Amino acid sequence: MAAMLEVKNLGISFGGLRAVNAFDLTIEKGALYGLIGPNGAGKTTVFNLLTGVYKPTDGIIKLDGTEITGKSTVEINKAGIARTFQNIRLFKDMSVLDNVKAGLHNHHPYSFLAGIFHTPTYHRVEKEMDEQAMELLKVFELDKEAHYKASNLPYGKQRKLEIARALATEPKLLLLDEPAAGMNPNETQELMNTIHFVRDHFGMTILLIEHDMKLVSGICEELTVLNFGEVLCQGKTSAVLKNPQVITAYLGE
Repeated sequence: MAAMLEVKNLGISFGGLRAVNAFDLTIEKGALYGLIGPNGAGKTTVFNLLTGVYKPTDGIIKLDGTEITGKSTVEINKAGIARTFQNIRLFKDMSVLDNVKAGLHNHHPYSFLAGIFHTPTYHRVEKEMDEQAMELLKVFELDKEAHYKASNLPYGKQRKLEIARALATEPKLLLLDEPAAGMNPNETQELMNTIHFVRDHFGMTILLIEHDMKLVSGICEELTVLNFGEVLCQGKTSAVLKNPQVITAYLGE
């Protein structure tokens, strides 16, 4: 199977501090992959490098065979990488529907003048986006809350909405930054089901950062473990979680 993401010798330094060093990662299309490690290990820095928030000091990033190293966040999103955040970042004063439509604008542009004067093109594009957004909300069972303010959704549904908005950009690779943060066990189980569904229903390749080992062991087929910005070990989830270094350093056992 062809690789969706190929990362070779990726690194970045901040004021002489090596935050990520010689990071390699290959994720096949359709995989559910996990990135774990303690606070400060460099996990979010890796996500920020993959999404263009930071420019790497060295290394190469390829998405579906195309190099995206050093491109802007907008260019990388259009190339096919979308992400969610540990602290949910919704447009909380906008409706659930409009949050998803914000993601759809990547692929349904209209001119500034069309937006100002509400031309026939504007109305056609807005109608198309309304229909597509509602279809996506139905997939996540959020269609009945389409006109609620995003901030009025329960926490678990806000997580679902953030994932739905990310999928609206039509990504090839979805990055989930600690999606189970702040969830109770029932919400975590529902999230696991949602992530499995997203992978299977959309044929999505997914990379997630997570501290919840139940979630990691329940959905991730392979793992990379980071320590001080460097790869400690990589491989099948069952083998990685039995690694004595991982057990000692990250599971506290």
